[in-house]
Amino acid sequence: MSSSVTKVVVVGGGASGMIAAIAARREGAEVTVLEKNQRVGKKLLVTGNGRCNLTNTDIDISHFHGLNPKFAFYALNRFDNYRAIEFFEKLGISHKVEEQGKVFPFSNQASSVLDVLRHEMESIGVKVIVEAETKGIKRNNRGFQITLKGGEAISADKVIIATGGKAAPNLGTTGSGYLLAQTFGHSLVEPFPALVQLKLNYPYLKQIKGIKFDGDAEIIVGNKTMARARGEILFTEYGISGPPIFQVSRSASEWIKKGKQVWLKVVIINHLSREEIISYTNKRFKDNPGKTVSFSFVGFINKQLIPVFLKQAGIADLNKRVSELSSAEKDGIISLLQDWRFEVEGTNTWSAAQTTAGGIDVKDIDPRTMQSKLVEGLYFGGEVMDIDGDCGGYNLQWAWSSGYLAGISAAKSAN
Repeated sequence: MSSSVTKVVVVGGGASGMIAAIAARREGAEVTVLEKNQRVGKKLLVTGNGRCNLTNTDIDISHFHGLNPKFAFYALNRFDNYRAIEFFEKLGISHKVEEQGKVFPFSNQASSVLDVLRHEMESIGVKVIVEAETKGIKRNNRGFQITLKGGEAISADKVIIATGGKAAPNLGTTGSGYLLAQTFGHSLVEPFPALVQLKLNYPYLKQIKGIKFDGDAEIIVGNKTMARARGEILFTEYGISGPPIFQVSRSASEWIKKGKQVWLKVVIINHLSREEIISYTNKRFKDNPGKTVSFSFVGFINKQLIPVFLKQAGIADLNKRVSELSSAEKDGIISLLQDWRFEVEGTNTWSAAQTTAGGIDVKDIDPRTMQSKLVEGLYFGGEVMDIDGDCGGYNLQWAWSSGYLAGISAAKSAN
């Protein structure tokens, strides 16, 4: 290649790094990807429960978070969900749209998405170096010098940091990119786990662990609802899980970090209004007045949940006949069906988190190019920045959008 060709080094071979490399190479740059794992795209394989939730049909900025979520607006419009779908269709990935606008490969295999990305990089001449851990990056008169673990140095005209955040450290995302960016003066918004299970302060978790139900989850702070989601909820030995819990977990973490007491409101019966629940439960009691209060709920809610639920509702004697229930006891049961509250202690660890909230502060990054405002020729892509999305394909869309924009910007920017 001619010496006038821009040399771009992408640090990190995850979703954002791979698409950045492809975009830069298609613009004519000489591109090298440095990946510290034994292969690129390791984390991509586990996204969407191994099916790879590529994007969502509703890419509204309200689905993205950070100190300044509007930062993501330009990139998300420049390379939006339709362009992402088109990009992968051209690589061979047929797609399908499922509930809540989630877009998956028709193959239901995340491995197929990784396969076509790796094939594209190879076919267009992206150089990929695996087991290459970046220990430092320095700016010099000619561009950048990247030092690898072991001492090897690689030169570049432009560098894209796409190292991910801290979620799933077993897959190689350990926050290493934060240190690289901080050496250039970039500041860090303290990272915390997002899209993660919640730990609850509740004495009967062992009795109800493993119980699943379709319901609502709300984060309550100071009697105000801060986040809400609906879907399948699962009680665990440490707390609670399921898609709705993942969705509201970021809000819970934020308020706990602020020192606030956080409550999780769980709605067990979300398909009936309070009036309908009153009518229905009264009918059950009236139809079988001789049943014990415990047995009267068999067939309505999970049997394993009944003893704990009734204790929480204030029923001391589970063998009391339903005909003997007081009005206050009935009200307690009905209220709990739609408002069962648990104190949130925190979240599960980084190893259980799907994504990272926080990261490199975007105030020092140009949203139209993903280039550092502090260091010419330094770019960012994906989760390493303080932008994170809701559950449902939003984080991968941010990886595609920001990575693509960083790639074409780095390649087009003349030295």
